[in-house]
Amino acid sequence: MSLYHLLHAALVTLRISLPTVWDAARGQLTTEVCDARLDFWSRKLVERADMQISVFGAEHALAGRSYVVMSNHQSHYDIPVLYRALPLSMRMVAKRELFRIPLWSSAMHKAGFVELDRSNRERAIESLNRSRDVLAAGTSIWIAPEGTRSMSGELGPFKKGGFKLAAGIGAPILPVTIVGTREALPSRGRKVMNGARVRVTVHPAVETSGFSAEAVDPLVDRVRSAIASALG
Repeated sequence: MSLYHLLHAALVTLRISLPTVWDAARGQLTTEVCDARLDFWSRKLVERADMQISVFGAEHALAGRSYVVMSNHQSHYDIPVLYRALPLSMRMVAKRELFRIPLWSSAMHKAGFVELDRSNRERAIESLNRSRDVLAAGTSIWIAPEGTRSMSGELGPFKKGGFKLAAGIGAPILPVTIVGTREALPSRGRKVMNGARVRVTVHPAVETSGFSAEAVDPLVDRVRSAIASALG
């Protein structure tokens, strides 16, 4: 079953990636086209795993407003689940390794994905400016503040990079709690279990005005408490 899911995921990803690279190379890639392809991609992956998703608090994700979305991270399925649950145009902050392939890198940038390079100050500033442009265009950005998938399912320590980015831009943070994706595919798991029941809780947005990029500890605590409140 796992090989079946893996092949399906690879084919669906190729189906949206190849035309996206082609459109980007021709200068014909639009936000609307990317949104439609990501909607298709997430729907196919969730349907294949026969997931049942319940969403609470969706009214907190206001249409027409862009956010830095932050959630706990338990599974590779968190990302397609978020695309199904949130009524937002959304992209991800991704590790710099994904931007090393020339044509792929250009397509990701043009699609609105943001490269994250913590080791280089100049690139970090570029990421900040790029994030500001993406948010100003009405597209939200997803960041996993834990930095990686939780091995135990418990909420891990939060890295401050995403909070500094949000405070530096002045963008509101939308905390989201995901429960159940680990039942479908845990961190480092190799077998996908069909029929997982997933609960997504969207919390009220946390405004970042009044916080500086140098002093985000209270912001981290507030967002972490919101996400943790719905993990039980």
